[in-house]
Amino acid sequence: MNALRASEASTMYYIVESAKSFDDAVSDLDAAVKRHQFGVLHVHDLGATLRSKGFAFAGQCKIFEVCSPRHAASVLATDLRLNMALPCRISVYTEDGGTRIGMIKPVPMLGMLSQDASLAAIAQEVERATMQMIDEAA
Repeated sequence: MNALRASEASTMYYIVESAKSFDDAVSDLDAAVKRHQFGVLHVHDLGATLRSKGFAFAGQCKIFEVCSPRHAASVLATDLRLNMALPCRISVYTEDGGTRIGMIKPVPMLGMLSQDASLAAIAQEVERATMQMIDEAA
């Protein structure tokens, strides 16, 4: 597994390259999310959706919506508007012949939306857990 760092914007992203097949990475991410006591609310098959609508999409991309009810409840109790930033999304996708797993990091994203220190602490916990999930799945 290699963490990819392509540009300044990479501080917003956490993306790892996996030696696994797309399907194995999807399966392993699902298991890692559950091991960390997060729930998988939904998995969007972006590639299949685009192709079913008549759009060309050669790769594969599944987007997991994951949530920790404990963390989500704390965030929403502090600022209900942040419901628009929930749940966390982790993607498994193919690019340049390889499989990648990535997300937008919760700490910088929530930091743009709120300066509340308690939310920053929650974002750090969630970011640490979701990065571990990605690393375990890769």
